[in-house]
Amino acid sequence: MRFKLSVLLALFCSTIYSQINNRVDLEQDFMDMGFGIFVHWSVDSQLGSVISHSLVGASDDYVNQYFNELPKTFYPDKFNADEWARLFKITGAEYVVFTTKHHNGFCMWDTETTDFNIMNTPYGKDITGELFTALRKQGLKVGVYFSPEDFNFLNKQGELISRNSRMSQITENEELLEYDKKQVKELVSNYGPIDVIFFDAFKTTPIVRYVHSLDPNIVVTRGEMETPEQSVPNTAMPGPWETCMTMGTQWQYKPTNESYKTGTELIEKLIEIRAKGGNFLMNVGPKPNGEIPIEQEERLREIALWMYVNSEGIRNVRPVPTIIKDGDMWFTKGKDDNTAYVFITGQKDWFKGFRRNFLLKNMKATKNTSVSVLGQNDLVVEYWPENTPTSHFVQHKDLLEISISRAQRLYNDKVWPNPIVVKIANVEFINN
Repeated sequence: MRFKLSVLLALFCSTIYSQINNRVDLEQDFMDMGFGIFVHWSVDSQLGSVISHSLVGASDDYVNQYFNELPKTFYPDKFNADEWARLFKITGAEYVVFTTKHHNGFCMWDTETTDFNIMNTPYGKDITGELFTALRKQGLKVGVYFSPEDFNFLNKQGELISRNSRMSQITENEELLEYDKKQVKELVSNYGPIDVIFFDAFKTTPIVRYVHSLDPNIVVTRGEMETPEQSVPNTAMPGPWETCMTMGTQWQYKPTNESYKTGTELIEKLIEIRAKGGNFLMNVGPKPNGEIPIEQEERLREIALWMYVNSEGIRNVRPVPTIIKDGDMWFTKGKDDNTAYVFITGQKDWFKGFRRNFLLKNMKATKNTSVSVLGQNDLVVEYWPENTPTSHFVQHKDLLEISISRAQRLYNDKVWPNPIVVKIANVEFINN
């Protein structure tokens, strides 16, 4: 009898555990994707302010205007879900995470839980539903950002608006937890299938357990895995993990006093994160009228061109076990084979058709090794018929030397400033 009870207890604990944690196979699929788009957008994009946080420490007048007046002027008549989805698709992103509800409590879907939602604005359409439908048409995975912390709900309770107060946490505020559960159930039931959920709160365990009970096929990122914000770890981390980062300094649209990272900087962030085993969730902050700011679109399209050429080195890869970086070179490897991808950064004025050589440690050629440059056929340089751009290699005693030409013409001025990626198939990884 005692043995049977222990077995039953073990089975019970196993069931509970499976409800708390992501499925391992789905986490592996998540790690394969590598690149996603984050979208921060809410009613206060009209002000150009930090999303939600301007409510903390605000006067009663500000709070009342925010909750009662801002929805009356939110009219994103230029929002085009299909246009967004096409743009996100071409960047090479595999998934999109959308702010269905940020800390302010404003719901971007047709909810029955509160009047503080997109349907009670002059726009009056279900943005979440429109976007999720458009994403699926493009084959993109659908992700939900959801804040269990809710300033509007706290305000109605007569509680202080703060992320750090006891009552802001669902572990302490039972009424808030039940409210959040109703909202999460709406999203999972009415807008599914949901692939990814990002729970942005200090305390998330009850809502994570709840969403797994609703649908065990959802991958929870923040709440179950490391999600460094605006930073990249110094070394590789065992997966899965995800860095979320802005193009500029603010998550939501910032019309003035903003400075953006260059397209090259963002591409190199993606490379670094993948070399260290993580996913890059790169943020977009739409304008209040629903358009994506031109500065952000420019960077998305620069990434799109680079990913069209080099996505093989980003998707379905893992860190190289013996080396992450050497000088200006970063490395990934094929998930299931001994293929290395060498990301060569920091190369100034590498003119189309010119050759450069690089020395690699921690790798050794085998009898089946081959070297190629992603995106090009190694057969021709436009307008330079006597130039043979074939990639080749030489195995020295302790170093593998690769010789490559940047042969593909990507810009009209023939100097493409972004990293080139070299594929080395059937290579042996060694410890030096």
